[in-house]
Amino acid sequence: GQGFAFRRKQKIERQYRKLLKKGRKVHSHKDDQFTDTYPEHLKHLYLAEEEMLKKRRRAPDDPVLSEEKLNKAVDTCTFSYRSVMTERKFKKKTSNQKAKEEYEKIKAERARKKEEAEKRKQQREAAQQLYKQKKMEAYKILCKKTKRGQPNLNLQMEVLLQKIQQNT
Repeated sequence: GQGFAFRRKQKIERQYRKLLKKGRKVHSHKDDQFTDTYPEHLKHLYLAEEEMLKKRRRAPDDPVLSEEKLNKAVDTCTFSYRSVMTERKFKKKTSNQKAKEEYEKIKAERARKKEEAEKRKQQREAAQQLYKQKKMEAYKILCKKTKRGQPNLNLQMEVLLQKIQQNT
């Protein structure tokens, strides 16, 4: 079974995995500390910003670079960022968006099932009501008696005739 020795073994394995994970984090932190690596999806933004800063540094020395050019550079940078953001919206969804969509699907499915169940329930109740009404009418006809208290066979024969006519 799962005795204390088995649980102890699992605990030691978890601790070992935890240490390995910490070791990976430490190495990756040391490597990334001194390098200028940018995430691939944001690389163009960082590069554009570096170019803008270089142009601004040259601006006091070089009077040819006007403020209009800087504004254009800023506009193109923001435009590219916006276009990337809109592309990303269509391509990838965050986990939160996925969870919301899944929740909405489940919610719609539950609402649909609830509505169907409600319709079935109403149909069943209507059918039962109709059945009870017919049963009651037949009972009233069959229960009628003559003046002397005998069952009215004439009415019973009519009910039987109606049943035969309905079946054929």
